Amino acid sequence: MHSSPLTALCPAAVAETWTSARPRPYLRPKGHAGSGRERGLTLSFTLPGDIRSAFIGRAAIAAALKAHGLAPYVWPTTHAASELIAVTARMSPRRELYVFLRHREDAVRLLVWDQHPHHVEPDTAALCETRRRRALWLLAAVVDDWGGEWGVCEAPQSQPGTKSWVLLPR
Repeated sequence: MHSSPLTALCPAAVAETWTSARPRPYLRPKGHAGSGRERGLTLSFTLPGDIRSAFIGRAAIAAALKAHGLAPYVWPTTHAASELIAVTARMSPRRELYVFLRHREDAVRLLVWDQHPHHVEPDTAALCETRRRRALWLLAAVVDDWGGEWGVCEAPQSQPGTKSWVLLPR
């Protein structure tokens, strides 16, 4: 990945660019202090729109699941993450992807949001959706084998793009 030098003269602008341009993973441990109840695993991070990001996402998710004692979820969740990230990266090349993982109530939910634009032309929209779903055939097999659910939907108007999600019960 190529990074250009920061050229802002204002130190606040440089600091702001540095932190906003390089999002950091957020990991909230079980029993988050002050919550009063067990909250479960929550992890979110942003990846570049590159198929090589699938490996990074898979590794981060596996590490988080293992760290939270959720090893039984590692195999199906990392396979699902690899497929979702690789396909969404091909749908929105060079655009950032947002990945969200949560474990609550004995289920893992994985969401990948990409910046693929909404198609106004109905035939183009249908073809695009068909191609995305066909590319996710391995994801469908893994989720079906695990007894879970998956889907793809358009993001809300305030957040253009497409959301792909997986729900894996215990």
